[in-house]
Amino acid sequence: MGHTENVAGPAASGTARLRHTIADGVATVVIDHPAKRNAMTDAMWAALPSVLAELAADPAVRALVLTGAGETFCAGADISGLGRPGGAAQELAVRAEEALAAFPKPTLAAVRGYCVGGGCQLAAACDLRFAEEGASFGVTPAKLGIVYPASSTARLAGLVGPATAKFLLFSGELIDSARALRTGLVDELLPGGRLDARVAEYTQTLRARSQLTQAAAKEFADGRVDRSAYWAQQARAGGDTAEGIAAFLERRAPRFTWTPPR
Repeated sequence: MGHTENVAGPAASGTARLRHTIADGVATVVIDHPAKRNAMTDAMWAALPSVLAELAADPAVRALVLTGAGETFCAGADISGLGRPGGAAQELAVRAEEALAAFPKPTLAAVRGYCVGGGCQLAAACDLRFAEEGASFGVTPAKLGIVYPASSTARLAGLVGPATAKFLLFSGELIDSARALRTGLVDELLPGGRLDARVAEYTQTLRARSQLTQAAAKEFADGRVDRSAYWAQQARAGGDTAEGIAAFLERRAPRFTWTPPR
């Protein structure tokens, strides 16, 4: 499969941008703002939903990886925009977070270095988080007197539990990668130099599995139990179940064919 690279946002030719590539069925979105440890600007927050919509509509994309350029995932939101009246900067961030959470295919945050503030907000919106040892995590609105959004607070508490969410939000303190793993903020912790290989291995495993199972599981895990009848109908109409059972009995790799309706 081909490899393409695109840049999003008004700052595409400057130093603050979102880059995305597609290779081997996996879309990779890179937060690239090296001057401020990959802090998200207003333009980057605003660009992310359209980038995600484009990738969600591409049938070649089977999974999405969100990561940061260099040795930092994302050090937060660029605070130069946070003082504007009306909470417009926070609204942009929430809109981007919700677009990421609603992405219809599996999403994975690949984290190195700092994953703080808005960076942690984005990582929490992904389905999974793989991190390299030495990464640091924090949710820091208490340091700025900002009310963290209700939806973001609920998502964080759903991942790590109310007590750990309160610890992070009350104090703004950073936790290390080992504690992030223990609390459920991180799903896998990798030694230095192993993150990219493990992410590539895992996303290729996802490509070999049933998109039907993945799509239904994502909705159910996210609370969309009202869609049970829809997914039962999709399972009956599609051939993935029969193919999976046949492949198992014949001791071969399955060739799943279900794709999301367009």
